[in-house]
Amino acid sequence: MASNEADPHGGVPAAADRPAFIPLEANPELMTSLLHKLGLSNTLQVHDVYSLTDPDMLAFIPRPALALLMVFPVSAAYESARLAEDSLLEDYSGKGPQEPVLWFRQTIRNACGLMGLLHAAVNGPARQLVEEGSTLDKIIKDATPLDPIGRAKLLEMNADLANAHKSAATQGDTMAPAATDDVDLHYVCFVKTEDGGLWELDGGRKGPLKRGQLEKDEDILSQTALTLGPLKFLERGGGDLRFSCVALAGSFD
Repeated sequence: MASNEADPHGGVPAAADRPAFIPLEANPELMTSLLHKLGLSNTLQVHDVYSLTDPDMLAFIPRPALALLMVFPVSAAYESARLAEDSLLEDYSGKGPQEPVLWFRQTIRNACGLMGLLHAAVNGPARQLVEEGSTLDKIIKDATPLDPIGRAKLLEMNADLANAHKSAATQGDTMAPAATDDVDLHYVCFVKTEDGGLWELDGGRKGPLKRGQLEKDEDILSQTALTLGPLKFLERGGGDLRFSCVALAGSFD
């Protein structure tokens, strides 16, 4: 890929000197280890979600679930729907503690899995379970007053984040591709904020997308959340996307 081309898995056109990460495998154990290393409490872990429509399968996930990450191959139908929606939106320029969500624009190539985990950990109730002085805590504090461009540069320059990601990405069940490889997979994160907002967070979009409002007793795997978020997302993508999901929720330990 030429250095002036956009990342096909999300992000903005990247300069040649911007970093590229090894793509992250959708492995709950690996993802949990990475989040804990970055400073998320051990009371949370990442769980496989085997179905978004079967209540018996969803019952295996501890509740409340705080975030849902979807990973899927980027299809022509998805790209068409994304471009059509983005054409109606302004570039997001929000910053400061008053924001409903902390959103990061992706400029690191092949880092959409990491972006999904960051969005899951620094928003909603999970943010209250980030350890003081940890890498995640420092990212939250440093990123909050910055605009999206500043936040992207902050992540690009964070050596602790890069090292933790590299360590996790090379320990998956399958052989990790090189950071410079083109991997046609993308991650999207859904979170519920403290005020009940349902947000789709994707560093490759123009900004955070509010998909609806949830009741106090509804979590990210409630029927309302799934209908307004992931299931609607699949409809926009053409309804034939192969995908898998993981959720951030309480630990079994």
